[in-house]
Amino acid sequence: MMYEIIYSVFEIIGTIAFAVSGAIVALKKQMDMLGVAALGLCTAVGGGVIRDMILGNTPPVMFRDPMYSVVAICASIIVFLPPIRRTIENSGALYDKILLLMDSVGLGIFTVIGVRCAYSMNDEYGIFLVTFVGVVTGVGGGVLRDVLAGNPPYIFVKHFYACASIVGAALCAFLWHRTGSTTAAIIAGSASVIVLRLLAAHFRWSLPH
Repeated sequence: MMYEIIYSVFEIIGTIAFAVSGAIVALKKQMDMLGVAALGLCTAVGGGVIRDMILGNTPPVMFRDPMYSVVAICASIIVFLPPIRRTIENSGALYDKILLLMDSVGLGIFTVIGVRCAYSMNDEYGIFLVTFVGVVTGVGGGVLRDVLAGNPPYIFVKHFYACASIVGAALCAFLWHRTGSTTAAIIAGSASVIVLRLLAAHFRWSLPH
């Protein structure tokens, strides 16, 4: 019971983080309130929808449990409020820092959520499939956000983005499979993604272009 509560809180944090990242990208593109809410929602739940389609878990969770969609929309609208909107729009450095932090947290959390969902469907899935599902869950929302906003997707151009998700998903799947400790696997996997993303941004690590 306690594990389920912790996991739900973890998922809500990831939903808020990705929704905020989508909302501030929408602000940068000067979208109206509907556009901000829509882009925040797509960023927050897009990866999960793709994950559920791959796993055959239909209809996707977002349609069966609207709580996460409501949380994403509310977080996006809060970002759109005039005091917060002006603060973000008037500071390019703040915009970049918030986007990096929220995107990193969302990526880390949703990567391990994808791993957890795959194992909950079938604990006999191999590490390759589980890692792939984790990465798709992590990067899917960000790809949808960037495509809808008319930007080159982070997954192809930004510092060590998809690679961080791959490392975190593989680590989570490995620990889950080898140790059986779901809590340790989730914490280690998400933490590794977040740390790698932040280090990559700070030291400007990138794959060869």
